[in-house]
Amino acid sequence: MSSDPVRDAADWIRHGGVVVFPTETFYGLAVDPRQPDAVAAVFDLKGRPTGMALPLVASSLGQVENLVGTLRGANARLAADFWPGPLSLVLDAPASIAPAVHGGTQTVAVRVPAHPMARALAEACGHPLTATSANRSGEPPAEDLAGITVIAADRRVVVLDGGRTPGGAPSTIVDARVTPVRIIRNGAVPSDRVLRSIHE
Repeated sequence: MSSDPVRDAADWIRHGGVVVFPTETFYGLAVDPRQPDAVAAVFDLKGRPTGMALPLVASSLGQVENLVGTLRGANARLAADFWPGPLSLVLDAPASIAPAVHGGTQTVAVRVPAHPMARALAEACGHPLTATSANRSGEPPAEDLAGITVIAADRRVVVLDGGRTPGGAPSTIVDARVTPVRIIRNGAVPSDRVLRSIHE
């Protein structure tokens, strides 16, 4: 192990491992979305039914566009106004990610998070990462490591301790590929701010 925990965590992810990491809302579970076995481990750790899509986080707009292509129109405006931050955009899923990530929807919800450690982890890996909340399905999302002792103790998992996260509402999820724009999940960014950003 090196003296850089983010780089160590990125190495773990490259080798198919799972990393618990902080975001601007709650702790999440990061794996390489291109590795089917790693994605399967996330579903197993959460007790999450297959078929439910996993959101992604990226280090920057550039990293998002490297994955899904150039953002245009409403998507480009929303990214400019709210990233880094808790707003996820529904975009067409590239063929490079494991099908279980999008659960057959052929779309992914991705954001650039406001937490510097989350962005640093994606940057160190060189690509977006899964970011589903680090809790068993049906349980509350975790604001600190005390809430995820069972997951954190699993041999497949490495933990990046970022202290207590802010909690609050999860990220807002928006599908701006369609007209009118659809708010898929209300969250930390109010829907009126989303619509105002698009129409101003």
